[in-house]
Amino acid sequence: MIPSLLRYLSRRIPVRPTSVLLLENANFSSQRVAIALRSKKAKSDKPTTQYFVDCKHVRTVGGKGGDGCVSFLRLWCNENAGPDGGDGGNGGHVVLQASSDVRDLNHVTTLLSADGGDNGRNKDCHGKNASHTVVKVPLGTIVKTATGKVVGDLDTEGTMFVTARGGAGGKGNHFFISDLEHAPQVAEFGGQGEDKSYVLELKSMAHVGFIGLPNAGKSTLLRAISRARPKVASYPFTTLKPHLGMVQYDDYEQIAVADLPGLIPDSHKNKGLGIQFLKHVERCNVLLFVVDVSLEEPWNHYHTLMHELTMFSEELANRPKMIIANKIDLPEAEKNLQLLQHHVDVPVIPISAKMGTNISQLLKEIREVYDSLKKEQKAETGEQSGNNR
Repeated sequence: MIPSLLRYLSRRIPVRPTSVLLLENANFSSQRVAIALRSKKAKSDKPTTQYFVDCKHVRTVGGKGGDGCVSFLRLWCNENAGPDGGDGGNGGHVVLQASSDVRDLNHVTTLLSADGGDNGRNKDCHGKNASHTVVKVPLGTIVKTATGKVVGDLDTEGTMFVTARGGAGGKGNHFFISDLEHAPQVAEFGGQGEDKSYVLELKSMAHVGFIGLPNAGKSTLLRAISRARPKVASYPFTTLKPHLGMVQYDDYEQIAVADLPGLIPDSHKNKGLGIQFLKHVERCNVLLFVVDVSLEEPWNHYHTLMHELTMFSEELANRPKMIIANKIDLPEAEKNLQLLQHHVDVPVIPISAKMGTNISQLLKEIREVYDSLKKEQKAETGEQSGNNR
């Protein structure tokens, strides 16, 4: 009975080769776009708003060296045993170290100082050298002087840059013994550490940056797609500093999205937040223009934003970009959306950040652009390594 049943099933159900199934699964996995995950954890009710700091002015002060000691050894058997003053210890350095453990410069204080070395003591006891002050900074941190000269580029894990050297310890009177001077009564003071000022800047702030006029809905959109909690209000310039949110996908990839302060006309002339805002834009790989389609002629808003970016840097205009037509839940937005798509040559994604309309499609488009950029970077890296060979 069983053999006849197996023969019947083999005739009725064709068995496909294993290689064909594996090939189809491979094609399916290569064409599949990762799906964004929605966090199930409730957001905190406490005021935990955190800003993203991508530029900071710091003053670094090295530690002072310890002073040398003037001392003479006196024993019960020899009252004039000779000088025994020890040397002072060296002051500590202030060092910046590139690390993947931190993502911004929010933890870096404006004054970075190192400890001083201990003073020398009698009986030829030298002072202890001070420990160095090591401050971790994100990968891709650029160190500039107060005049704007680049003196350091921390783009590799563990790379260190000494911003201020500590002072050397002073010599005790034992050091100055010579054939002519058997009992010197002089010692050195410890050297002062270096005192310098720097500007720390990040090469890259986020993978994706939201750009738009004030009250376009950028902060509301960041709240809708991540756990970030930027302030949301109905007055202009609600966002004065960048906010960063992370979008997680089911393949364990994370994309950083930044909510940038609002832009106004003539920002390239330093009006409004001006150059400070445009420097934030410069550190984003993909530009998403958030446009309020409930207003009249929303395409003019996009052209205004593009004009400001072009006047600041031609390279910004060539970066991957899309238009997010926000607030489509309002009645007057449907007509303006069709006109916007007609007046621009950039992909337009209609959404409603407040109501959550079409958010999943937006996250899918962001992931596709992110994957394409990643492939281009790998190709460029491969070409550079091939040319070096």
